[in-house]
Formats: sequence, C-alpha cells, structure tokens
Amino acid sequence: MTALIDTVAWVRVEDGRILCARSKGKDAFYIPGGKREDGESDLQTLVREVEEELTVTVDPSSVRHAGTYEAQAHGRPDGVRVRMSCYYADYSGTLAVSSEIEEMAWFSYADRPHVPPVDQLLFDDLKAAGELR
Repeated sequence: MTALIDTVAWVRVEDGRILCARSKGKDAFYIPGGKREDGESDLQTLVREVEEELTVTVDPSSVRHAGTYEAQAHGRPDGVRVRMSCYYADYSGTLAVSSEIEEMAWFSYADRPHVPPVDQLLFDDLKAAGELR
C-alpha cells in the first residue's frame, strides 16, 4: 500500500535563487506551499498556503504550471510518497514568515542537499533551464 501526500507549491525564483521556507519543528526547508484541503483546486490551495505561510497574496492571473514532481516523502516511512504540483506566480505584499514558519531563505542550486527529495527534482529542472544558479 502506497500512501500519497498531495501538495501544491509556489515556485518563486529571483536573481537565480528560489524561495524556501522551514516550518517550526522541521529539519528541512521546503518550497512554500502545502497540502490540498477537501475540494480545493490547485489555485485555491496555492493562494491559501502562500498567504498562510508568507503573508503575501498570489496574483491568480499570473499563475502558470512549473511542473509536477513525485518522490519519497521526507521523514516518512518507506512507500509514503509526495506529489508536488508546482506553480510560478506573481504576488503582492511583503514577504514575511507567519506563525507556522520558522524561517525563509533564498536558495541556489548549491543548497539542494537541504531540501527534500521531491524539491530536489524541481531544483534539477530549474538548474537545467538556467533559472537556478
């Protein structure tokens, strides 16, 4: 039996670095985003999670798919996989960590070892596309 964690993530790349966040009590940084709630679309999940984590508002008209990745879930038993649907999007507001986020950071490709396996797949694609330095 394989369990699947369905997530949506916000890909924000500036100056060759990608925005990552670390939740309180977690040991790894993640691409901002999170689990879909019942009945939510990808867009609804993206907007809600980014606002909850980083206190900014995603511009729905700017959202475009960046890829969907699947890998073993970090810190979970073997066979638990995570599917991460990734989207680029513009935002309004000032990036700031919320109560559930310990810290945020801008990562280059050299920081790849500090993110979970599914995020590493995204890092690889962004590097190959020349977006991540």
